[in-house]
Amino acid sequence: MNNKKETENIEFKKSTGEWKEIVETVSAFSNTSGGKIFVGVSNSGKALGVKIGKDTIEDLTNKIVSNTDPKVYAKISVEKVRNVSVIIIEVKESADKLVLAFGRPYKKVGKSTVKMSKDEYERRIIEKHKEELRFDNQICKEATLRNIDKEKVKSFLKRAKTERRSDISSDLPIKEILMRLKLIRDGKLTNSAVLLFSNNPQDFFTQVEVKCVRFKGTDVTGTMIDMKSINSNLIDQVVETEKFIFDHISMSAWIESEKVERQEKWEYPPKAIRETLVNAIVHRDYRISSKVQVRIFDDRLEFWNPGVLPRGWTVETLKQKHESNPYNPLIARVFFWIKYIEEIGTGTNKIIQWCKEWELPEPDFEHTGTSFMVTLRKSKLTDEYLVSLNLNERQKKVIEYLKVNKKIILGEYKKICSGVTDRTLFQDLNILVKKSVIKAVGEKRGRIYILA
Repeated sequence: MNNKKETENIEFKKSTGEWKEIVETVSAFSNTSGGKIFVGVSNSGKALGVKIGKDTIEDLTNKIVSNTDPKVYAKISVEKVRNVSVIIIEVKESADKLVLAFGRPYKKVGKSTVKMSKDEYERRIIEKHKEELRFDNQICKEATLRNIDKEKVKSFLKRAKTERRSDISSDLPIKEILMRLKLIRDGKLTNSAVLLFSNNPQDFFTQVEVKCVRFKGTDVTGTMIDMKSINSNLIDQVVETEKFIFDHISMSAWIESEKVERQEKWEYPPKAIRETLVNAIVHRDYRISSKVQVRIFDDRLEFWNPGVLPRGWTVETLKQKHESNPYNPLIARVFFWIKYIEEIGTGTNKIIQWCKEWELPEPDFEHTGTSFMVTLRKSKLTDEYLVSLNLNERQKKVIEYLKVNKKIILGEYKKICSGVTDRTLFQDLNILVKKSVIKAVGEKRGRIYILA
C-alpha cells in the first residue's frame, strides 16, 4: 500500500473484525510513541478494503473508547486506496504512557504489539509519581541507627573531604551526618541510608547483590570457572566486584627501551570498568528482585543493570551529549562525594572514549526492556591474531590506518603504499575482506573499506 510496511509506528489489520487486536494496538501506540493503524490492509501491505456502513466508524470509535483506560479518542478517517476503502486510526502518544486495553497494558516492540510486564507497568506508575514514590527517598520502616555502620560513615566522610572538600565533620552525631546527606526523612532512615551504610543491607533488601560469574569460552553455556555473590553495602560492592573482575582478566607486560620500569596494561581500561560498574549499582531499579550481574567471558565483559532508561531516552542518547538523570539521586549524590561518579551526564561518553583510547571496539549499550546491559569487548585485531593471518606489510599498514581513521578508499591506500599497482592493492583488500578483517561498502567505484 503505497510501499508502506509495518513498523513500530504503523500496523495493518485486515478488517474491523479484528477490533480487539485494534484496541490492544491503540494501547500499545499510546504507551510507546504513537502511530497509525490501517484497517483493510493485509500483513504484506496489500490494500484489501473494508465495507463502510452507516455505523462502522461510530461503532469502532465506541469500542476503542469503552475498552481503553484512560479513554483514548483516536482520530479515525477513511481513505480510498486503489478503489477500495481503508480505515486509518491515528493514535497519539499518551502523556504518561499508562493506557490499558481490556484492563491490561500493551506496548510496541519493533513491529509487534506485546503485553507490558507487571514490573514495567508498575515502574511507569512510579515514574509518574517519582518524587513522592522514589525508592531511594522512601523510609525504611524496620531500620534504626543501630543498623548503620558508624565506621563506614566516618570513612566515607574522610574520603569526601579529600575528594570534594566536604565540610561535614565526622565528629557530629551519626544522625546529624545522615541528615546533612539528606538520608534521613521525617526523622527516620531512608532506603538510601540502609543501602549505603548499613551493616548488612541484605537484611532489608535481598536484591541488593552483585552476582559475578567467570565463564570459560564466549557463551553462557560454557563452564563456570568462578562465581561469587557480593553482599555488602553499595560502596563496598564496587571495591569487591572490581577485585573479582581484575582477578579474572589479563594484564600484558613488556619492557621498553630507555624506560626502567616494566610497562603494564590491562585487557580493558580500568576507568571504563569502574564507570560501568558504578553506573550499574547506582542507577539500577532497586524495586526489581533481579540483581546486578557481571559476566566475564574470554572475549568480553557484560554488566547487567536491572531497570530502564529515563523516559524518552534510547541507547543512542547515551552516545550523545546528554544531561544527568540519575534513577537514585540520593545514592548518586553520595557516590559523587567520593568521586565515583560526576553529576554531569558524561559517564557513558567517557566509557566510549576510554575504550577507543585502549584500541578496543566501541562498547555495546543494549536495553532489553527490563534490564540495561553494557558490553566491553576485546579487540579482535590482537597482535597474535594478525600474525596468524600471515598478512603482508601493506595489509598491516591498512589495518593500522583503519584503527585510527575508521575508513579508507583505494586512493588513500595507494598513498600509503606508493609504487604498488591498483591490481595488487585490490588483491590485498579482497584478501582482508575474505578473512573478515575488513568490510567493503558500496559499488566498485567509490567503494570504501571499514574494519569488520
